[in-house]
Amino acid sequence: MYKLGQNYGLIDLHLHLDGSLSVKTVRELALMQGMEVPQNEEDLLELLQVGRDCKDLNEYLEKFSFPCALLQTKQAITKAVSNLLEELKAQGLLYAEIRFAPQLHTLQGLTQMEVVQAAVNGLTLCDFKANLILCCMRGSDNQEQNMQTVQLASRFLGKGVCAVDLAGAEAIYPTAYFEDLLYTANEMGIPLTVHAGEAAGADSVWAALKIHPKRIGHGVRSLEDEALVKHLAKEGITLELCPTSNLNTNIFPSIYDYPLCHFMDAGVKVTINTDNMTVSGVNIRSEMEKVIDAFSLSKDYVGKLEMNAADACFATPEVKEWLRCQIREILCLK
Repeated sequence: MYKLGQNYGLIDLHLHLDGSLSVKTVRELALMQGMEVPQNEEDLLELLQVGRDCKDLNEYLEKFSFPCALLQTKQAITKAVSNLLEELKAQGLLYAEIRFAPQLHTLQGLTQMEVVQAAVNGLTLCDFKANLILCCMRGSDNQEQNMQTVQLASRFLGKGVCAVDLAGAEAIYPTAYFEDLLYTANEMGIPLTVHAGEAAGADSVWAALKIHPKRIGHGVRSLEDEALVKHLAKEGITLELCPTSNLNTNIFPSIYDYPLCHFMDAGVKVTINTDNMTVSGVNIRSEMEKVIDAFSLSKDYVGKLEMNAADACFATPEVKEWLRCQIREILCLK
């Protein structure tokens, strides 16, 4: 088992902005906007963090309404992004991809363009390598907003934005409903990741794969179909695993039931990520520690997880190679 210092948890590829606002950032954003928040930290965390009695993904998603209400001005969005980067840098990360849905930040009159520009501005305020992933949202009446998100991703691609995602309640709004939207993103040359195989089963991953994403967000229920597991391995599709989040939503009863080793042994490329640092009460280091301890992972195994993240990130070739070099040096890999 790898116990040599704290040299792991170097990259986070699945990190939601609204689910990762620290208590410090929440207080700053509230003060900026004249909004009242509980003074007691325990009461504030109750608004932000899921409890141990969380039943499923839909209940988990309820924790996003409060932080989202704090992210409705350009100044707040810029501040939230820059603060998050500072926090990730302080934790010792090398790189992160932060995702959010621009359409959810237009409730007080901002356009999606203004939202994305504000987030991109936040990237420039911290000396930390990061990119943004713009999320389209599963829903029944937001086709126009989703298309605007795709068009903005194309406009800002390589200028702070690196990909498009499809997020939301996958069991209620199946991926098949959004095929045309995501095909459009594909045709524009925008890299894709899709939330699938979380609340819905292996069929949702098969549906997502029709659109040729480079990565799948979560994807843990691919375990239910060995043909799918073999396909993921053969095609080199990377799974963005988020262990604590999946335990929060009761996909697995304990970390010891988590299919990390099953996927790795089958040749599937997997990465470890936080999903929502505040909602789940984690950071990337604690997530890596959790799987290292649960499965007695060796340094080489940890190195493989980190290299998978470097290979799968939506950064430039130069940044990817820099990440690989840093990982080799930090972990003392051959």
